Amino acid sequence: MARGRGVRVVVSVVALAIMFGLGWMIAKTGAGQAMPTESLTELERQFTDRMQNVVLVGNFTVDGRETRGGSPERYELSGVTKVADDQWRFDVHMVYGNVDATLPVVVPIVWAGDTPMVTITDFSIPTLGTFTARVFFYEDRYAGSWQHGQYGGLMYGAIEPLDAS
Repeated sequence: MARGRGVRVVVSVVALAIMFGLGWMIAKTGAGQAMPTESLTELERQFTDRMQNVVLVGNFTVDGRETRGGSPERYELSGVTKVADDQWRFDVHMVYGNVDATLPVVVPIVWAGDTPMVTITDFSIPTLGTFTARVFFYEDRYAGSWQHGQYGGLMYGAIEPLDAS
């Protein structure tokens, strides 16, 4: 039981560290300027509209650990903005312990037909390690897989209006 709780704490700390690290890198490089709305395709406009002031409420699992439905996760998004050809900035609000911050996280998105999917492969963050993930968004749901070193698993949940949760 204590080991499972320890894994959850490690995963949460790693997720928070990733967001801080990416936010720091974006601020240092000046990346993240929004592309003009008129340059977006209709699907891209729908995605940015859909992802304004929402919360991803769901669960994550860790391979090899029985968690009966997964451990809870929550990501508040004030918005998602296209910043380059396949680069999108997620403005994520996270509360963890005494930390309460909104951080910009820029990740690549590819489209599978009408479905946007975050795709990072061997995404290296200095001092934190290498990450791989695939997370897709469709209608009012998100789902995907994640990997960080020896730990990996699944994540899934609902996309809800921020004021409803």
